[in-house]
Amino acid sequence: MIILCMGLLMLSAGNLRAGEKSQPTSEKSRPASSISQPISQVPLQTVPAYIDAQGDTIPTILLRPFVKYGPETVMTAKQEKYYWRLVRDVRKCLPLAKLAANTMIETTEYIRTLPTQEEREKHLRKMERDLIKEYEPVLRKMSYSQGKVLLKLIVRECNSTPYEILQAYLGNFAADFWQTVARLFTADLKMDYHPDGKDALIEKIATKIEQGEL
Repeated sequence: MIILCMGLLMLSAGNLRAGEKSQPTSEKSRPASSISQPISQVPLQTVPAYIDAQGDTIPTILLRPFVKYGPETVMTAKQEKYYWRLVRDVRKCLPLAKLAANTMIETTEYIRTLPTQEEREKHLRKMERDLIKEYEPVLRKMSYSQGKVLLKLIVRECNSTPYEILQAYLGNFAADFWQTVARLFTADLKMDYHPDGKDALIEKIATKIEQGEL
């Protein structure tokens, strides 16, 4: 399962580089001129707004949808143990799935600017090396069940199956190769995600984590 996750995340490494972390700058180390600026020099920030019938400009704030679940049902000791283990796995895997989705978008936009297929393939190979260097230690510590949860969450965030993503970025041969490897570990890269069906509990936990309830 570690191999499967690495193969899938390979295509979404994007602009990540091992060891490149920005260092915060303390106010003491900043020039005095950058700490206090005249009001006229402070850049203005824009916010969404609309103009009503009277000609007044009304600022608007877009709120994220909030899902309210009913009270939890009474669980047996075995069910409760499974639930909290799944909470742990989703909490660990959800940030990686979101990272995969975000950097996949960035990568798609970037490779469209490359003029030749050779340059696009070169960029993807570099992505693979960067990803392995950055995330191999994290993925090696994941259990088999966490690997399967990660694949499901990637489908959730990317709205595509792992097989479709690999096929789009690396071609049919690579997608078929990783699907064969997946079968050896009783997994399936063509798996779908059913938030209202068999994956409803994962969806509920992921939503609660996003809303700050877990």
